[in-house]
Amino acid sequence: MAVTRIIRAADCPEVPWKNGGGTTREIAVFPPGAGMNDFAWRLSMAKVDQPGPFSAFAGVDRTLAVIEGTLLLTGPSVDILLTEESPPCPFDGAAAIHGEPLAGPVLDLNAMVRRGRYACTMRRLVAGEPAECESTALLVALEPQPFGGHALDTLDCALFGAPLTVQGKALVVNFTAA
Repeated sequence: MAVTRIIRAADCPEVPWKNGGGTTREIAVFPPGAGMNDFAWRLSMAKVDQPGPFSAFAGVDRTLAVIEGTLLLTGPSVDILLTEESPPCPFDGAAAIHGEPLAGPVLDLNAMVRRGRYACTMRRLVAGEPAECESTALLVALEPQPFGGHALDTLDCALFGAPLTVQGKALVVNFTAA
């Protein structure tokens, strides 16, 4: 079977940030049960309610895509306006990045990898496009859709092990061992 696990957004608890600027939902982490100091890779969704600095993660590469809203990211080598249509934005997790939601809260998808141990690719897809599977592949549905014989609601995630074709808007994240 191509889909090995469904992760329902409703089953991922929402946890407030320490600085009160938003919340996060961990979707998947490797190794299972790893914390913020010992993950090899991590995929999460965050709701950004107010402007503020991103948490710094030395030795970590990050890739961020906006799911809802508009986010201005500024910092060393990053000065970009991200929308629901923008390509995902990779950046150094240790960099002093500032995020500013424009015209209301922002929901984003955040992939993090330990540099030298894993690499990450993230891509936006629309109906009819192939979802590639390089190593560990996860699809986040941006609208309800069937996927690999399963029904995904908006923001549900599927861990899959073979290339499949998406039936609606989605983000696909591949984590590959370095």
